[in-house]
Amino acid sequence: MQLQQSESRAHYLLEAEEQILRSIAARAAVPEILNEICSALDRQIGNMVSLISAPEDDVTNTAEIARNAMLFGLHIFSSTGIFGECGEELGSLQLYSCSVRDPSAHEVKLIARAACLAAIVMERHTKSGYQTDSCSPEKGRWGSRTRKPVSMN
Repeated sequence: MQLQQSESRAHYLLEAEEQILRSIAARAAVPEILNEICSALDRQIGNMVSLISAPEDDVTNTAEIARNAMLFGLHIFSSTGIFGECGEELGSLQLYSCSVRDPSAHEVKLIARAACLAAIVMERHTKSGYQTDSCSPEKGRWGSRTRKPVSMN
């Protein structure tokens, strides 16, 4: 039973990621793709609400979102920075849970994968096309860095 459930989850994850990659290739609207990423992550982890925000979003706005989440009984589950190929911050991925807990090792991998997909989408948008970049490999790669969640106090 456990093996069948695990295979079903893996199949869902591959299908969701394939759909997201198709949307990226088709140059779908950035908010639409980011919403697909959040929806897939929410369904995969369960009892979760995720949000991707841009760095220009005000810190006060982020704290307000955290306070509003708390009013609805949600708790900060994870906050991960989204970084571009050269290490520049492109945004953040916040996850709110119905219960107070830390992400499992498997969930951390899912969150990192979602942040990587978001980085690809956001960087493509900020570069407006496929411009070359003077970034050297040492400066960074697409992906994420977990950071301390915004305080809800």
